[in-house]
Formats: sequence, structure tokens, C-alpha cells
Amino acid sequence: MISGIGSIGPLKPATEGADAATGAFQGIVAPTTATETFGTSFAEALSQAASKTVNTLQNAEQVSIQALRGDADTRQVVDAVMSAQQALQTTIAIRDKVVSAYLEISRMSI
Repeated sequence: MISGIGSIGPLKPATEGADAATGAFQGIVAPTTATETFGTSFAEALSQAASKTVNTLQNAEQVSIQALRGDADTRQVVDAVMSAQQALQTTIAIRDKVVSAYLEISRMSI
């Protein structure tokens, strides 16, 4: 996830932040925990993905209603609906993978 990149400090140009002897950049902070490395937990990532999907679907519905009123053109409606369709298909694929993983784990012998 890209949010893990935020833990890296800002890079300074070689004339400002570089050590004169080694040329190494200063200000780069290595992450100390797995949460800092990956940004969020699996449950939080799923929650954020579900929220984004719901927002995308609501946006498509709002744009469709605006088009019925004459406030939006056809291209905007098609873009919003296609984006909603892609988000829904992605969500369904993730759900199928989670169910498949659960079934695989439940079949394991202890």
C-alpha cells in the first residue's frame, strides 16, 4: 500500500541534506513496526475498501439522478456507472477469495 511510504522522511537535495563526506541523504526514517511498513491492518484495509466501494456506488447513483434531471451529461453517467461496476466486481472477487480461504482453513486437520 502506498500509505506506508509516508513514514519516509522528505529527501533533501544533495546540496542541503547530503553528508559532505559520504553523500548519504539525511532524514530518511526506517519504519520500526509492521504497521508502519504496511500502513494498516488487514481488517482496516478491508473496511477502507468497502467504504470506497459504497462511496463509488453512491456517486454513480447521484450522477444518474442528476442526468435524469438534465444536470449531467451521458459521459459522466457512463464513467460513474463503469467505475461503480468495476468497484463492485473487485469487491465480489475479494469476497470470493476470503470465503475460499476460510473454507480451505476449515478443511485443515488439527
